[in-house]
Amino acid sequence: MRSKLEFVREQGFADTDVELYEGLMFQPRVAGVLAAAGVLFQNAWVFAALGAVLWWSAIARTHNPFDAVYNLAVARSRGRARIQTGTAPRRFSAGMAGTVALGVAVALGSGATVGAWILQGLMVVAVAAVVFGRRCAGAALYWRLNATKRHGAQTLRDPLART
Repeated sequence: MRSKLEFVREQGFADTDVELYEGLMFQPRVAGVLAAAGVLFQNAWVFAALGAVLWWSAIARTHNPFDAVYNLAVARSRGRARIQTGTAPRRFSAGMAGTVALGVAVALGSGATVGAWILQGLMVVAVAAVVFGRRCAGAALYWRLNATKRHGAQTLRDPLART
């Protein structure tokens, strides 16, 4: 199983930010519960709302509703580190997840049940990989796509760097 530090680095935070792990896991855990409810009830509106919130998280860097709830309800009461802003890998991942959730909503709303099942399966597998395996496909894809921009330069924040 991957370490918490590797997950934090994959999300675009420095090695010293490992205390953010619980906060970074809040968003996929909540999204997973909402996705499970949407799958259970086959409700397009659940996926539409989830997709909209995930896209808002991707677009509004400093106004992520998941981070706001975590900071107010968990970090403040338990004295944990607060999440201040969304990094590019997290926003990219939220945008991908939001796109899949909105795709499910459209598929369910239009009666394309096979397409909805496929997208729901993709979402469930991706959320399970984050929650249980500490592996975010969206963040990993972000780093792969940006590898050419770095021209081989490796940074401490790059989880693909091998030391």
